[in-house]
Amino acid sequence: MRIAMLATCLTATVSAACSAQGSDGDRAGKPVAPRADHHQHLFSPAIAALLSTDSDKFQPLTAHDIVPLLDSAGIRRAVVLSIAYMYGSPARSVEDEYAKVRAENDWTARQVAQYPKRLVVFCGFNPLKEYALKELARCSKDPNLRRGIKLHFGNSDVRLENPAHIAQLRRVFKAANDYKMPIAVHLRANISKKRPYGPIQARAFLEQVLPVAPDIPIQVAHLAGTGPGYEDPPADSVMAVLADAVEKNDARTRRLLFDVTSVVDRNISVANAGLVAKRIRQVGVERVLYGTDAAVGDNLRPRASWAAFRRLPLTDAEFRKIAGNEAPYLR
Repeated sequence: MRIAMLATCLTATVSAACSAQGSDGDRAGKPVAPRADHHQHLFSPAIAALLSTDSDKFQPLTAHDIVPLLDSAGIRRAVVLSIAYMYGSPARSVEDEYAKVRAENDWTARQVAQYPKRLVVFCGFNPLKEYALKELARCSKDPNLRRGIKLHFGNSDVRLENPAHIAQLRRVFKAANDYKMPIAVHLRANISKKRPYGPIQARAFLEQVLPVAPDIPIQVAHLAGTGPGYEDPPADSVMAVLADAVEKNDARTRRLLFDVTSVVDRNISVANAGLVAKRIRQVGVERVLYGTDAAVGDNLRPRASWAAFRRLPLTDAEFRKIAGNEAPYLR
């Protein structure tokens, strides 16, 4: 989430660099803005307290805070991915953990319910926890939380090379498929613990996890990385496996989508900008969803994030297609 503020033009020169400043328009002069933001977060007072330290107080972030940011970028719809999974991180010891997970999901749902025509919410939890299937079942019965689930493999320390983890993921993905609940998944393995992440993990996800959820959209966050930027060779090696499967019309990728949340930052190199464009074209622009990430700290806000993304070496037609894409769960 540590993204530096966007300068007027990127210091790196990319092929689509510095379109008309402030207008972000197409060749016809009409403004181009994403129809939807597929990757937003809110922070309750309780989770803000959990994330705060003596020297750094984390502030809550509500629906009232993010809707004006969406407005400033011309974005009408957004999905809010609950961060309730943070309570289940193995790095923390939390009393009454499951109660706090439920409370965060419910708080986020109440926030989103204030803007029913603008926002939808995905339920969040650590898929490896003993309460995972119970919380999934509970969310499936809630009129707001039943729209989908958010899983964060890095925060939850999911390891796709671990057979026990694969077995549990298959249970969760199958249950989500049975409930017709789409999944947004942060695939990137835990970085601080230096967990393995590469073609082995990509193939495990493709061959062992995806087949049990054939009927629901699966949204891979951050092009299989974490952001900010795309300076993450292990993540690109995972993305390469998934993109190759898509190119080969692998049936397991039929409902696979990719969000580009925070993959472009102000320091992106020419090489990485080209690599992002290559991966987007490999999977096809029709599968690519725009997203911003949480409006906290140095993260780019929606308007600046879209302006940064517009500097990739893509064509006007490709940008317009991505801007107009809307995931099935928002339709």
